[in-house]
Parts: sequence; C-alpha cells; structure tokens
Amino acid sequence: MTTRYRVEYALKTHRRDQFIEWIKGLLAVPFVLYSQPHGAIDRQGTVNLSQTREEAHRRYSEILRDVEGMIDDHIAHQNDPENPFPSKLKLLVPSIGPFFTRLPLEAAFKYQDSKRYISSRRFVSPSFNDVRLILNSAQMMAVTTYGTLQLATFDGDVTLYEDGQSLEPTSPIVPRLIDLLRKNVKIGIVTAAGYTTADKYYARLHGLLDALASTTELNPSQKQSLIVMGGEANYLFEFSPSSPHLLAPVPREKWLTPEMAAWDDRDIAQVLDVAEAALRDCVRTLNLPAVLMRKDRAVGIVPNPPETRIPRESLEETVLVVQKTLELSAAGRARRVPFCAFNGGRDVFVDIGDKSWGVTVCQRWFGSSSEPSRGQGEGGAIKGQNTLHVGDQFLSAGANDFRARSVGTTAWIASPAETVDLLDELAELMEKRAS
Repeated sequence: MTTRYRVEYALKTHRRDQFIEWIKGLLAVPFVLYSQPHGAIDRQGTVNLSQTREEAHRRYSEILRDVEGMIDDHIAHQNDPENPFPSKLKLLVPSIGPFFTRLPLEAAFKYQDSKRYISSRRFVSPSFNDVRLILNSAQMMAVTTYGTLQLATFDGDVTLYEDGQSLEPTSPIVPRLIDLLRKNVKIGIVTAAGYTTADKYYARLHGLLDALASTTELNPSQKQSLIVMGGEANYLFEFSPSSPHLLAPVPREKWLTPEMAAWDDRDIAQVLDVAEAALRDCVRTLNLPAVLMRKDRAVGIVPNPPETRIPRESLEETVLVVQKTLELSAAGRARRVPFCAFNGGRDVFVDIGDKSWGVTVCQRWFGSSSEPSRGQGEGGAIKGQNTLHVGDQFLSAGANDFRARSVGTTAWIASPAETVDLLDELAELMEKRAS
C-alpha cells in the first residue's frame, strides 16, 4: 500500500529527475484526454477499450517522437561550439546534460508498451518507471544501432547483486556478463566499495570471477577484458587467473589519468578533514547510531551495531549537509580535488573522485590496450558513445552513478532483476545487428 509518507517523500526535489518528470508531464495530457476516467464510450454507454488503447498509443508515440526530435536539436547545439544559444530542450529542462547518441524514443516506447501495456491503462498514467525504462530501451537501441558497444561498466550493490550481498555463482547475471565478454565487449565493475585488497572484492564478485576462470567459452584476451575499479576511482584490479583471489592490484601510476595524477595529497586530506568534521556534526545533531570510518581516500559513517537501520531521511540529510559543507569550504571552492558524497542505503560516504573518473579510467585502460578503432577518442580512450554505464543511483543529490552521465551513455535500473532484463534486451539487439 502506498503511504502518505512515500507520496510526500517522492515529491522532494532532490529525489526527482527533471527530464523524466518533464516527459511524464507531457504524457499526462493524452492520458487525461483519451484514457482517464473511462476513455472512449459509444452511444450505448459501452467503453470501447480498443479505440481508447489505439488513440493513447498514437498520442504517446507522437509525443515521444517530438521529444526525440528535440534531443537531436540539442545534440546539434552541443556539437556547435560557436552557437551561443541554448537548445529548446535546454530551455525547457535546464538541468539536461550532454547526449552521446540519438535516442529513438518512439521505437523504445513501442517496445516497452508491448511489455508493460502502458497504452492499455485507463486509471494509472505513464509513471516515472515507465519513462525510465523507455529511456533505457532507447539507449540500448542507440548503442547497438548508431555505433558499436565497446565498454560496459556496472555498479555493484543493487545493480549486480542485492544491497550488501554478493554476486553468487547461481546469479543469472553471471552468464550474461560472460556473453558480453564473448562478444568482445570490455567490462568494468565500478563500485563505491573502497577495498584495498583483492580478497574483499573476490568475496563480493566470486560467482563471476570463478566462472570467468573456469569457462572455456572465452579466450585469454577476452578473460583479461574484466577490471574492477573500487572506491569510485581509487583502486584498480585486473582479472588474473594466477592470483589467489583471481584479481591483481594495478599500481596507481599505471592507470591514473594526467588530471588525477595532479591531485595533491594535501588537498585530498583537506577535503576528507572537512567531510569528517561535517559527518561528526551530523552524528551528534541527528543522534545517529553510527561510527565514523576514515580511509586513505574516503571517510564515512556506518551503522553501529552493524544490523541497525539508520532512517532514510537521516542518511539523506547527512549527505546533503556534508555535500553543501564541502562546496562552501575553502577546499571545495578551490575545486582542486573532486569528491562525491552519497547515500549507500545503510551508510554515508565521501569519496575522492566519483564514477565519472572511474568510468574514464576504464575507457582509457581498455582503449590504450586494444587496437585503434573508430570507437576510440583522444589518447586512444574508448568514446562516450561506445560506453554504457549501468547503475541504480542517478538522482542529482547523494547518488554516485549520476556523474557517470558526463562521460558515457547510461541505463538506470532499480534491481538486479532489471539488470538481467536489460542485458537480455541488449543481447537481442546485438544479435540482430550481427545477423
């Protein structure tokens, strides 16, 4: 049952995506006109469900076709540095960011409508999740139609496995990731989990790593196409069948981008000191059952005792307080070192860097180690339009997948089951193109 609490909580500005909400608003008009409350009625007072469905489907398709055209116009504006005027889409949705590919929204809607029967509903209008999944399908179609997918990166918790759990051998995600590698798509697991040793990553990913070590479907080069980037962008491990935990740490000097190499340890310490003070203040002010945890590239609070559940509002209040405190601090205003404050579901952490840097490292790592191709950009890195990042946290505040949007295409999922569906959809599209 939907409670008043859940309804009001969903209306908070930091819990909304402006682009999705805007499309939702556009689709609400034909829903009211052609569906709710009882659609088309003939002279005998009988509801003509077929006519209602067809009319709603037609109008939804038209609207999404128009939005598709506005995205094309936005891409033309962003690719023309001498054009001083914003696109129409930018004026309507000021928070909109860059697009790396076209988005075939009309085709994606028709695909999702065949699965979710959006046009057939008369009392429930197109929802946030409907629009989110339409956008996901459009992006899957784009990366397989307008280019070639070369790199897929994945968040860990809630994306590959349930929150706090591990990727088990029985997970249906494992054979699908193996299939991506078989199709010569590189894989990077970009997680906020900031472990410095391979054994802890193995504990979370053992189902995939063991399957990768034992499979005969992949050649040695394909097996080497898996890396793990931990702590957002701070610890890199590559698959190594000879290592005890099937992962070998890569020294920082081998993978740091020139920009990351310029981050000064004193600036990093200053950011973490400010974050630590803000976290301590939140623990005291909100009386949180939590203890502080400081690492070399992160600081956060974790529940104490571990099984305690900190209220969601308290976690998000902490994220927003820490984020604003850092932004207003001398270290934050100098912007010498990027940082990411996020709600991990049970804890709050501030990491040095963010997932845009983590995905960028994956793009450069695989781009520099492969043969030059049309999908490579400056310095041999894999381009944004040939990259797909899959994650569950894309809200503008306290969500650590959000910034990956600046370096590649993205898909927003809500559970590991949705990741399975997404990978099946992607595999089907890739096979269609190959045939």
